[in-house]
Amino acid sequence: MSFTEKINGDIKSAMLAKDKEKLAVLRDIKSKLILEATSGSGSEVSDETAMKICMKLHKQRMETYEIYITQGREDLATDELFQAKVLEEYLPKMMGDEEVKAEVLAAISATGASGPQDMGKVMGLLSAKLAGKADGKVISTFVKEALAK
Repeated sequence: MSFTEKINGDIKSAMLAKDKEKLAVLRDIKSKLILEATSGSGSEVSDETAMKICMKLHKQRMETYEIYITQGREDLATDELFQAKVLEEYLPKMMGDEEVKAEVLAAISATGASGPQDMGKVMGLLSAKLAGKADGKVISTFVKEALAK
């Protein structure tokens, strides 16, 4: 079952359950998938591209949630957090901090990086390898720490 088919099936389930909040999030995902499909040359969105779209939407929701919290808008923050939780159901399991640190150390030894000037080499390798498995900010933080030693 493709990612798009899964979203369509979940939209039907949410409609039958009359779950308006979840339905709104799923329709947002579907609209972004349709936009991606019509903007490119192909008519089908790959599962990898769909995953990237979901990750982007999740990141946007979490950033908005943090903004609402800092501004004291608890009512809007809870909506954003709920939407982020629904999006998490469609994302792959993220790697833990220790796993990311191990990958960072392996990448540093593989590239022969010796200092902060080699951060680009290490990040290039890691961003391709850990795409969808770890947040880029977390990866860059660990790389900076490791190369600063």
